Amino acid sequence: MDKGAKKEILLSLFMFTADLRPNDRAYTQTLIDHIKALLTMGYDGFDLPIAAQQTGDHQAEIDSYARFRQALDAAGLETVRFTTNVGTTRTFDPTSPYREQREGALAYLKSRVDITSILGGKTVMAGPIVFPYGVFPTLDSGTPLWSDALQDWLEPRYRLARPIIEELANYAEKRAVKLAIEPVDHWETPAPNMVSDVLGFLEGVGSSQAGLTIDSAHVVLGSSGPAAFQADVRTTVAQRRLNYIHISAPDRGALKDSWIPWESFLAPILPVYDGPFLIEVFNAVPAFLGGLHLTRRKFWIPGEDQPVAGRPSVYDVARDGLETLREEFAKLEYLSAL
Repeated sequence: MDKGAKKEILLSLFMFTADLRPNDRAYTQTLIDHIKALLTMGYDGFDLPIAAQQTGDHQAEIDSYARFRQALDAAGLETVRFTTNVGTTRTFDPTSPYREQREGALAYLKSRVDITSILGGKTVMAGPIVFPYGVFPTLDSGTPLWSDALQDWLEPRYRLARPIIEELANYAEKRAVKLAIEPVDHWETPAPNMVSDVLGFLEGVGSSQAGLTIDSAHVVLGSSGPAAFQADVRTTVAQRRLNYIHISAPDRGALKDSWIPWESFLAPILPVYDGPFLIEVFNAVPAFLGGLHLTRRKFWIPGEDQPVAGRPSVYDVARDGLETLREEFAKLEYLSAL
């Protein structure tokens, strides 16, 4: 990456919701108002969560997001950068031992590529798209699988998923959408947890259209350490698979004054990556409370919640996060110039 080049910084709409509700015109206008307010702070774009649905009517979903895109364009947002966040589910599981279920998962993921293409054009679809997010395996008796037993259970599932992701990557390439598989720490999901896990999985996937998201929160909570992380970044870049970078605090909250090891995380990435950086904050909205075990208070949402004196709004957290990330970029550029 050229030193001094402007880095593209996006914000995840997980700050507000896990579901865009594309058929709800009033809520679409609410999101447009938030997007416009955040653009004035200096954000370059936004990551849009595409909610998981259990229906098989993917075309109806695609059509609803096309209308959502039309509403964005009509609001003057046609040039704003959008990426998407997608996850597989217990129903749409590419690792299933049942062929019909894997085929259903492929159709589901292709529909998500179509939605991503509609919303963002030449862009990125990121998220946990191999194993269903948050679904921990058990024996028929209900006994959970951990450690060696879990790893032995995972390997044949990875093998079953590889052809699905390979076909998905080929489909995504035709639509100019990069896949960015996200390793998520073991507190949230059973696998893949680390960058090295995704790299191992992708050894059996030929298309480099299938790549990785690297997220600071998951690196801190689940990595083997700085040396292994640096080696994994080098391997990812050599394979042309570094497709997205997420900046997220270990508690998934505000970036300002968080426990992100800025230099250790960013120093290996900045010289080799010229894509977007996503600030990802999970607000304490109902969708995230149980899954992330959130104990912190909600950041109140202007226009939706009553203001809470003495507590930050989502706009405060977004503004502080953007300033913090820009400051850390500047520090590292200064150090690299010495």
